[in-house]
Amino acid sequence: MATLSAYSPPWPNANPNGTLLSPQDTAEGLDSQSQSQSYDSLSPIMPQDHLTDQLSPVNSNPNYHAPVSVSSPPESTFPTAPVSLLHLSFNQDFGCFAAGTDHGFRIYNCDPFREIFRRDFDRGGGGIGVVEMLFRCNILALVGGGSDPQYSPNKVMIWDDHQSRCIGELSFRSEVRSVKLRRDRIVVVLEQKIFVYNFADLKLLHQIETFANPKGLCAVSHGAASLVLVCPGLQKGQVRVEHYASKRTKFIMAHDSRIACFALSQDGQLLATASTKGTLVRIFNTADGTLLQEVRRGADRAEIYSLAFSSSSQWLAVSSDKGTVHVFSLKINPGSPRSDKSRNTPDLNSAVISPTSSFPSLKGYEVIICKIFKGVLPKYFSSEWSVAQFRLVEGCQYVVAFGHQKNTLVILGLDGSFYRCQFDPVNGGEMTQLEYHNFLKPEAAF
Repeated sequence: MATLSAYSPPWPNANPNGTLLSPQDTAEGLDSQSQSQSYDSLSPIMPQDHLTDQLSPVNSNPNYHAPVSVSSPPESTFPTAPVSLLHLSFNQDFGCFAAGTDHGFRIYNCDPFREIFRRDFDRGGGGIGVVEMLFRCNILALVGGGSDPQYSPNKVMIWDDHQSRCIGELSFRSEVRSVKLRRDRIVVVLEQKIFVYNFADLKLLHQIETFANPKGLCAVSHGAASLVLVCPGLQKGQVRVEHYASKRTKFIMAHDSRIACFALSQDGQLLATASTKGTLVRIFNTADGTLLQEVRRGADRAEIYSLAFSSSSQWLAVSSDKGTVHVFSLKINPGSPRSDKSRNTPDLNSAVISPTSSFPSLKGYEVIICKIFKGVLPKYFSSEWSVAQFRLVEGCQYVVAFGHQKNTLVILGLDGSFYRCQFDPVNGGEMTQLEYHNFLKPEAAF
């Protein structure tokens, strides 16, 4: 799932002796009936399964700012103070997104675009560096961030928006880099370790050692059938795939350089990876680690910000610091991977005359040229290029996802920009902008 987070300085009062899993003692009883209800402004997708019944409530802590317990305010009551974005992420079905700010957090609907609700914390500060939604229910995971964090960046706070307060917490010895939620699991990512918890009782189920992971890279499948988790391995360029249903672990050497970004398909069968070079994106079968397809973003280095599969896994979207969002056509079947030979020696004839190539046609000479230079031309000339592109401001961080409407893309920027655009799956080329908003300035829309 796509995520953007701004880095925050170390928590000034980190507790070096903090325990791994330390929910606070119960301060007061919880009304299980009220906790199973979803927030009124969010149409619940998941069943009301009393997730919050088993979470230990949190004692009030005088070292943290108290949250404001309010419903969505009318537009006229929105604070006028400038807001800085610290985090952006989509929910599991890409129908909503969450924004962490230096004053709290906000939840938005993608189509139609609208702000669903916000929580701004009082007493100044209130920075939220990570906001993770659980589909559209009232439970969120929060981590403090920014120069004046609302909570310790060493803790994951379980927020129940029905009660407008935190009802549980997980404490760690180092800063939390990211959090992933499923209906049955909480996954917490630290710099070099990942913890997997059972959602119902916060029981620790699994610990994973990783290569240095300052971005908090981690992806989980969201299908009800089985859990697939992907994280960095123990070597540069390696990814680790955990298949919890079959209790199998697969290591994939995806790149020579360090892993910069990856994404899972919804069912967990396909994995897309990019390295710090940012020129190539590779798609693997998670079951056996087979390389299924390789596509090229460009020739020069780029920082890849996000990767996203369409719901059908027919398309892959890529955003980078170059300011162009690319959509690639995926011609793969995870059940029928190509052979190693075909992957290592791609068909240059079909590659050069491919309609997705950005090179002009050679009008009859391409077959002759390819036969002469096959095995001599660099791999660059046989690359698969994007079908569609959308140009944005270069240098800004963007995260992408496919919209619920056919052949549409949703793009979020850390500058507060929201774009919805459409691509032509047959002719490709430049995408058409359908909608624009600056969600930090609601009046800025066209």
